[in-house]
Amino acid sequence: MTIKRTLGLASVLALTAGLAHADGTVRFWYHFDNADNPMDELVAEFEAANPGITVEAENIPWNSYYDQLYTAIIGGNAPDAAMVKMFAQPRLVEMGALEPIGDRIDAWEGKDGLQENLLELTRATDGQAYYLPVQYVVLYLYYRPDMFEELGLSVPQTCDEFRDVARALTRDTNGDGQTDVYGFGFRGAAGGHDHWGSFTLGREGVSLTEGLSSAAGIAGTQFVADLFREDGVFPPSTPNDGFQEIIGTFKAGRTAMTIHHIGSSNGMVEALGDNVSATVVPECGGGRWTSFGDESTAVLSSAEDKDAAWEWISFLSSEGNNARFNEATGQLPVVKADTATWSLHPQRFVQATVDSLPHANLLPNMPETSDFVNTVWATAMQRVLIGDITAEQMNAEITDLFAN
Repeated sequence: MTIKRTLGLASVLALTAGLAHADGTVRFWYHFDNADNPMDELVAEFEAANPGITVEAENIPWNSYYDQLYTAIIGGNAPDAAMVKMFAQPRLVEMGALEPIGDRIDAWEGKDGLQENLLELTRATDGQAYYLPVQYVVLYLYYRPDMFEELGLSVPQTCDEFRDVARALTRDTNGDGQTDVYGFGFRGAAGGHDHWGSFTLGREGVSLTEGLSSAAGIAGTQFVADLFREDGVFPPSTPNDGFQEIIGTFKAGRTAMTIHHIGSSNGMVEALGDNVSATVVPECGGGRWTSFGDESTAVLSSAEDKDAAWEWISFLSSEGNNARFNEATGQLPVVKADTATWSLHPQRFVQATVDSLPHANLLPNMPETSDFVNTVWATAMQRVLIGDITAEQMNAEITDLFAN
């Protein structure tokens, strides 16, 4: 059931400007966990501006979202448009389920208003554009400006500077002879590949599929190992630390830096007030590398009215609409103008995200990536941290995984 609402003539004219009208129904699948869901309002405004189009928006539970999507595609009952992530793109392309929308994006008046690099990050390996970005996050470096100021330290821009300030920040602050503040909270357990990547994958000629066993690649992993084993700037619990641990110790003042995205910022501010800020991850060995968290929309190739489906997804990525869409997601709008007026997160974290976007990357869209993320990286990293294997052996394991 769709919801209608009466709009003033000026609102309708503003919404219809530049839109081509198409007749049809658009079945749209999405996933929102937030009870404060703006979708009914967005649908009502879109339908008022496009009287020939009806949108049937269905909120699918996240824990079964892709199972249901793949099943619907195979069964010939796919939606006309859907929210999609990059990890699903290779399979959806292989299934022939996605409509190329590159020409539509190029002709769309909203294209120039998108944040830089988003369209390139979401382009498929075959060079086609199947996705229109709708929200995103990028990982960056959280730090304690009060601790930096106390010790007269500058925010690190390189790995060498990072190591120096991490050493200085690791200290006994209460005089009991025990270290109670550590320079950095490293995620040594599952999910920490993003931390390791920021110290390793930005190095010249190094990626998961190339150069990881080179001197530069090994140096990245060795850098992480040395920070823990020689410099002692990570907490002793690091080999077993996951997301909750790195965030909890930072909020508690037991670490002075860590890496995550804007989704943690409001909790950080609640705990620390102005004594938390953020910046891009340091440059290591010739470049910067950080992780991109994506969400886009796509038109399905089976859509009966592809023009109508495009009008709907481009509406969601347009100024104003995109901001309201993302008020329910906790991520950031993809539109520059919406970003400039964004108020759900402190602006310093919004700016750190935007500044980090040129350095953002995705892991390879390959079957091996799942094994890398879920088992291979965490097991190997923990063994390096406790001294069971060398950095060279860890990188060789990852190289072998992607070579096979």
